[in-house]
Amino acid sequence: MGLFTRKVWQQRPACLRPIHGCMNGDKHLAERVVNVLTSLPFIALGIQAPRKNLNCKLYANSLIGVGIASGVYHASRGKLRKYLRWADYTMIATASVCLSRALRNENPKLLMAASAFFLPIQPLMVSAVHTGIMEVAFAKRAFQDPDLRKAHNVHKMSSLLGGALFIAEDLFPETPFLHAGWHLAAAVGVGTCNKLLN
Repeated sequence: MGLFTRKVWQQRPACLRPIHGCMNGDKHLAERVVNVLTSLPFIALGIQAPRKNLNCKLYANSLIGVGIASGVYHASRGKLRKYLRWADYTMIATASVCLSRALRNENPKLLMAASAFFLPIQPLMVSAVHTGIMEVAFAKRAFQDPDLRKAHNVHKMSSLLGGALFIAEDLFPETPFLHAGWHLAAAVGVGTCNKLLN
């Protein structure tokens, strides 16, 4: 790689850089155990998720993958840990893409191709885009279907709490069990999304 190309590559925006963060969790054995245990609800949600077509099956299986990747990451130590953190974030992004596809089969091909390209190098960006698509679809459906409004309200509250915990984990890295709280809030949010697929 030439000097100019290397400089351009090093100056690329943060959205094109691989994930590095959130490596300070699991500071002691109790936190590690709690983080592994709070990964398990994603496996249960994946098992219970509707499987009425291929896209729903892919989403359900991706949720199981989220639970497994998270549990393995939190149980890990040493050099392997940073790669397992990448796998954890990538599995979350994969699940968000699968949910977006299960909810809206007509997603633009360019969006899906870009998502596939960026998934391994910037999973948080992919997650954000597809979570946004899901949020819009959920809000529209809840507006049209009164039976979904309660689930949507629970979803909004769990999403706000999860977002606050995710940010708090970076702001207060010494505070224990914030990540486990994020796991639980995210699991509640995911559980409400399953109602959209019924």
